[in-house]
Amino acid sequence: MRGIFIVSILAVFSLSGFASCSRSSPTIAFSTVSLSYIEQDAAPVQTMNFFVIASDDDGYEDLAELRLYNDYDGLVWSFTPETWMRYDEAGNTWIGSNKIVMAGGESFPSGQYRAVLIDKGGERTERTFGFDVPAIPRYKFPKLTITEGTYSIDSEYPESYFLCYNMDGSYRSSIRLEAKTGNISSLRLGSDILSVALWARDPAYSISALTKMTAIR
Repeated sequence: MRGIFIVSILAVFSLSGFASCSRSSPTIAFSTVSLSYIEQDAAPVQTMNFFVIASDDDGYEDLAELRLYNDYDGLVWSFTPETWMRYDEAGNTWIGSNKIVMAGGESFPSGQYRAVLIDKGGERTERTFGFDVPAIPRYKFPKLTITEGTYSIDSEYPESYFLCYNMDGSYRSSIRLEAKTGNISSLRLGSDILSVALWARDPAYSISALTKMTAIR
């Protein structure tokens, strides 16, 4: 009987040890990447926007790190819950960053990129995708002019939006512009909106451009 008891105890410990090692791996259901040109004093700077739909059967809190690699050029960017952006949409959790830049303001290389998602137990998954960066911008950088309550846009991009900011410089809302010229008052931006930035985009090529904020009053 004592031998049977010891064997039973060992079996319980063996099963419990096996269960503790059977953590589920995180998953990347989908990844998206796009390119933005952000207006700076010297010249527009390329910024990559990179997000994945991330999940883990052990819960979102088990996700520990998201990495983006370009193995051919030896590039890697790393994000943690403290540094990545998160938003939830249609039951999916997206994590990533819209502030990825190359050192020295260089252009991103085209080619294959690899997303790696790691959880706190060290389990990981990865997803590869291609990213084609034009050698020169597809469109010239757009220009926004606001004078005496009217706006004028010089842009070759198919779509134009105003990103709206309050007196503290905090983003409040966005509005799509149907015309390249018009009265600011007709847009009904709200009394708390004191400045706007022009966000021009081409969703077909996953590229956009963002101007500096301009005061509207």
